[in-house]
Formats: sequence, structure tokens, C-alpha cells
Amino acid sequence: MGIIFDKPLIGVVMCQKNLGGHVSQTVHNKYIDAVVLAGGVPLALPHSLMNAPHLLENAMAVLDGLLLTGSPSNIEPWHYGEAGEEPHADPGRDRLAFSLITWATSHKMPMFGICRGMQELVVANGGALWREVSEQPPFQRHHEDETLPLDQQYAPAHQVTIEPDGVLGTLLDSNSPLRVNSLHHQGVREPGPQLRVEARAPDGLIEAVSLRHHPFALAVQWHPEWQPESTAGSQALFSGFIQAAIRYHRGKADE
Repeated sequence: MGIIFDKPLIGVVMCQKNLGGHVSQTVHNKYIDAVVLAGGVPLALPHSLMNAPHLLENAMAVLDGLLLTGSPSNIEPWHYGEAGEEPHADPGRDRLAFSLITWATSHKMPMFGICRGMQELVVANGGALWREVSEQPPFQRHHEDETLPLDQQYAPAHQVTIEPDGVLGTLLDSNSPLRVNSLHHQGVREPGPQLRVEARAPDGLIEAVSLRHHPFALAVQWHPEWQPESTAGSQALFSGFIQAAIRYHRGKADE
């Protein structure tokens, strides 16, 4: 008996870190829970998928969507043409994320990027980043105060203005400014020619992008996975992503 399709399978990118001397790969529960709440089945994607070409291909073949999560780490600057070291690097994630984006782009698989995930989509498409937004006038501070409780760190920090007629505008009301949280040091300097700017902060910083000529490839700089059941616009973003994954799955079944 064949497996009856119920919910789309969503690949979730993990981060590598040292936990008590053990090299570990992890993903915050908030990303997993947001996918489940929206109707998807999350599957963690380890960096070891890069150990052999067929591993990534086999993993992606069964998936219906790709979630590029946020992370405390930053993309190494040489990926976007800058010199210098990155003290909070995760090279394994860089390699995996860029390969996943390339695969998902060529196969028109739905993608949803969050914070670092948005920066990965930008860099993978020829864009560039500000390494420290707060040091670039006229931008305001966009990172959290880590001495505060998490609820306060993830509280709405500023508005974003949504561009009309884009992917984001179809999911949210582009006529109403949206208040979002802000927990990032790096930001988008140049989005690259393949990306469309979907939203900006009041200081002009790019807050959301989408990939042109793709059924659903949206990325945001804020964190909609934080308490999505009560955060403005969050459920609509994840629901749009999951619905796109369902359409992708049905398209695969018809091939």
C-alpha cells in the first residue's frame, strides 16, 4: 500500500555548535513548532548531506519545501566578496544552505528564509551584506539587548512597509505597516539582480525579499517563528509557505 499524502515535508536547516565539548547540530524548537502549527512536517537537514553528492539529492527529492532558519552565526564574508574573518562563522551551514538554495531554485521548490536565512538567499543570488548595520549611517540599531528576557528581546521593535504587488503583499495587507521584532547585526546591502525587495524598515533597510520567477521563495529579516500564534502576520507567512509546499507536492505527483 502506498503512503497517503497528508502534510508536506519541510526540510529545516540546522546550525553547528559545541555543547559541552560535543560538536552538535541543533535547531530551535520555535522553528519546528511553527512549521507544525502551520500544517507541515519538519525534517532536520544535517551538514553531512554535503559529504557526498547523492545525499543532498536524495534528501531533497522527498521534501516539499525548505525552511532557512535564523542563527547566531553569520555568513563568512568571502562569500559576498569581502575580506576579513567572521568570529561567529558556521562554514558547514554556509556550504549546505547555498547548495540547498541552488537545488530548490532549479526545482522550483518553495523556500522560506528567516533572518540568516534571508541573508543566505541574498548571498546565494549574488547580493551582499552589511557586516554591522548599526555602524552604517543612517541605519538605526537593529539588534536586541541580550540582557533582557526573551519576551522583551522578541517584542516588536519597528515597522516595516510592505511593497505592493509582491509575494509578501499577497499574504499580508500592504496598505497597513507591520510592526516586527529585530534581532540581527547584519543586513542586506545589495539584494542582487534575481531578488525583488518586498519590504523595508523606516530607515530604509531591506526587511524582506523574494526570488523572481519562482512560485514561492520569500525571506524576511525578522522572526515570525517567535510565538506565531500571537505575532502579527506570522501565521499568514507560514501558512502561505505550507500551502505552496502542498502545491509543489501535488505537482510532483502529477509528473
